Amino acid sequence: PNLAVADPETRLPYVAAQGVPFLQGTTFAGIVNRTKFYNGDYQKKYGDLVFKTRDNIREAIQLCAVACSQGRELKDWELESILAYFWELEWKMGDLDLSDSDYEMIAKAMQGGTKEKAEAARLIHTKYLDYSPATFIAPPENRREGNKLEGNVENGKLIYDLSCLHCHADERYSFFELDHSQYSFEFMDKHFPKYDRYSAYQVIRWGTSPATGKKAYMPNYTLEKMSRQQIEDLRAYIHAEAM
Repeated sequence: PNLAVADPETRLPYVAAQGVPFLQGTTFAGIVNRTKFYNGDYQKKYGDLVFKTRDNIREAIQLCAVACSQGRELKDWELESILAYFWELEWKMGDLDLSDSDYEMIAKAMQGGTKEKAEAARLIHTKYLDYSPATFIAPPENRREGNKLEGNVENGKLIYDLSCLHCHADERYSFFELDHSQYSFEFMDKHFPKYDRYSAYQVIRWGTSPATGKKAYMPNYTLEKMSRQQIEDLRAYIHAEAM
């Protein structure tokens, strides 16, 4: 994918080809190349907790440990160990969408002065995002009509397998189990148009709260992590399997 664009439509076939899940969070890859954290609409979820994380990766890691992961605050050595690991995942030149002329310009700049090096740095910076955009949106107002987009069943299967089942198969990370049984598809299909906690429209966009006595919860998918079209793709696949 183009690292300068946050596009779930191009990310889905990429993760499918790589055999990795299609989830709500951003990647650890390139995290040390970012200069902003918990930006966008994450303030709506975490409130004032995001302020000290915005320009500080260590504070961002701590917020992830305590709030997102529902754990304890990290000790200094734990925090620095995680950060050392993240540096192993920084973007390399080969990860960026650089043309032959871009490489030529950068090579010449390395032999030039301060101005040329600064121009090369600016060019490189345009090839990746230094933040992870996050836009929270509500479910469709009319859930029976949905987003009024024609769903793609094949893409919907990818989302079900790489998103839903990653956490819900065999209750891996969830207390709500899903599988490829007729019962699962019929249940999901029945609740899609409803206004309840089992509606995929609702839990995808709003997430869930922890169950009583438990800490685990389902994070919401931002618009950058799952598009309106992809939700309709998921609905189309579930409906087809429920028939």
